[in-house]
Amino acid sequence: MSSTSKKSLLDTMTQKMVESQVWRSIFRHGYPDTPLNQSLVMMGNVFLHLHPVKVSRQAMKITYTWCMGGISFFLFLLLTLTGVFLMFFYIPDIHVAYQNINQLDSAVSFGQLVRNMHRWAAHLMVVSVSLHMIRVFYHGAYKPPREFNWLVGVGLFFVTLFLSFTGYLLPWDQIAIWAITVGTNLAPYTPILGDAVYKVMTGGSTVGQPTLIRFYVAHVILLPLAAALLMAVHFWRIRKDGGEAGPPPPSRREIESSAERSTVGAAR
Repeated sequence: MSSTSKKSLLDTMTQKMVESQVWRSIFRHGYPDTPLNQSLVMMGNVFLHLHPVKVSRQAMKITYTWCMGGISFFLFLLLTLTGVFLMFFYIPDIHVAYQNINQLDSAVSFGQLVRNMHRWAAHLMVVSVSLHMIRVFYHGAYKPPREFNWLVGVGLFFVTLFLSFTGYLLPWDQIAIWAITVGTNLAPYTPILGDAVYKVMTGGSTVGQPTLIRFYVAHVILLPLAAALLMAVHFWRIRKDGGEAGPPPPSRREIESSAERSTVGAAR
């Protein structure tokens, strides 16, 4: 059989597969080889529709964004995976929590590695989110029409801090207990709702078993769900606002200097 007949047979089989009901029930649009198909594919995908169809090439430069938002999202996924692994071995009980951590480091296969990955990813996420907010503020990406997304980002920043704060107590060692004791003692100074905030955080008058349960539930359920929801809104707003906020346009002096250089080059 010649190569031409093989190619035609392959094209025929591919065409039948693409036009089949099974294929069209999964892939609603053609191959994204045209701007229209690219837009339809993006809009028809549950994950891709959160991102803009087109983005500015200048706004996606590594030297402009430093990929701090993408790094923060990657660290969140890494924390989720390693956190699920740790949940299989950790019991939120003040009598066995510290023992669970020691067993995780010494008796569980890859336990110390996964725990250290979780710990360092948490620290790095606080750093990356902070740098991301500094970069956004420095480049003025909080200005209209992106002011709402800036507020969503501020919410994500506080959720990140609360995730780090609640996770600090879970090993239930002396450093964690006294650090959380000092941290929660600041709650009564909250205007108007001071005592109520303290009781909600600790579940009593001191840091104890109710505090550990509340911090555990907040760390593994409430705050991750809040972070995931805010991230989805954050990505969606980036799409609605036309993609990443690009660098500012060149100044008049830069345009005139560029025109002069072009004129001189043409004259030579």
